[in-house]
Amino acid sequence: MMRTVLFAVPPRVHLLDLAGPAQAFATANDHGGAYRLRYVSTSAEVVSHQGLPLSLDVDWPDLTDRDVVVVPGRRTGERPPRRWLDAGTATALRAHHAAGGRVASVCSGAFAVAETGLLDGRRATTHHEIQDELARRFPAVHVVRDVLYVADGRVATSAGIASGIDLALHLIGADHGPAVAGRVARSLVVPVRRNGAAPQASVMLRHRDHVVDTVHRVQDVLDTQFTRALPLRRLAEIGGVSERTLTRQFTAAVGMTPAHYQQQLRLERARQLAEQGWTLEASARSVGFTDARMLRRLRARHGFGG
Repeated sequence: MMRTVLFAVPPRVHLLDLAGPAQAFATANDHGGAYRLRYVSTSAEVVSHQGLPLSLDVDWPDLTDRDVVVVPGRRTGERPPRRWLDAGTATALRAHHAAGGRVASVCSGAFAVAETGLLDGRRATTHHEIQDELARRFPAVHVVRDVLYVADGRVATSAGIASGIDLALHLIGADHGPAVAGRVARSLVVPVRRNGAAPQASVMLRHRDHVVDTVHRVQDVLDTQFTRALPLRRLAEIGGVSERTLTRQFTAAVGMTPAHYQQQLRLERARQLAEQGWTLEASARSVGFTDARMLRRLRARHGFGG
């Protein structure tokens, strides 16, 4: 089902804050995603900080709870402006979230979201040069410093500039799973992040730095079908080797057995769903566990994505 990604574009928008996430969502449409991109502002033409004029809609489309509104960052100067949003945009953002929709910001766009009150009591981040100002101006926001992005329920914020791509990949992964996000990342020639902490790459890409074709073929299946039961016998047939040989080659190349690798993919996906507000039971069933008991045990042992 098609989802709308609506970019609420401010004056003097930073091009990469807008173009990076937009490119990621558009590329997802080539790899199994389904996104309709729309761009709105308070004026029919906005000039970016880099001097590029942009033609935009002035009327918001009808949105559903499947859709996301993204607020890109703008040039702030030494201090962000005192007011970010006109009353109509602020009301539209709050109404979309109240109806079950998602809201995201890139870089200084966090100030705009904070202005609506949607970040009160939530964890959030922004560009490192203005994160102290965000904390000072909006004391009800729990500012997380020096991370790529933070997802807190149905509100997500990113550090900005290139990290807007990381946030978009996270949202794509939450919608369509890590395999689609991974294919988008490879198309964009960027890494997939497991969460907002920069050193942590996704399970899928973290274990793809080997040259064993047999193992890559099996990983291709596990990455896209990890929610299904995939017996070792079936995986060995896909790899064209015996079960014993596959286990030996897979463990040597990846550092774990195929079953453990599949388990890690499930845990990572469950973490993404939990960040979207899913219950533990719903997350467990969505990733392929029969109920939440196994997920609870694995979470206690490893943590989500362990």
